[in-house]
Amino acid sequence: MKQSDLKLDGNAIAGVLGEIFAVEMTVAEGTCAGCGNVAPMGAVDVYVNAPGIVVRCSACTQVLMTIVRGRDRTWLDLSGVRRLELRS
Repeated sequence: MKQSDLKLDGNAIAGVLGEIFAVEMTVAEGTCAGCGNVAPMGAVDVYVNAPGIVVRCSACTQVLMTIVRGRDRTWLDLSGVRRLELRS
């Protein structure tokens, strides 16, 4: 069997993603990609006076994520989060 026979598109994880992000996110622990600080998302620094929302590490001020909401969509950039631990 070839690897291409095993490949699916992103729709295959729709249910899993829906289950994962249907939890209380303020208690989810994020690891900063910059300094390695681990903290609950409820303890990060948030700035809302921009075209979007900017979330920064409370230890080193690195941008953890940005959230931009449009009329019919949302853009989410989590590039500053090394890991996000969700408890079920």
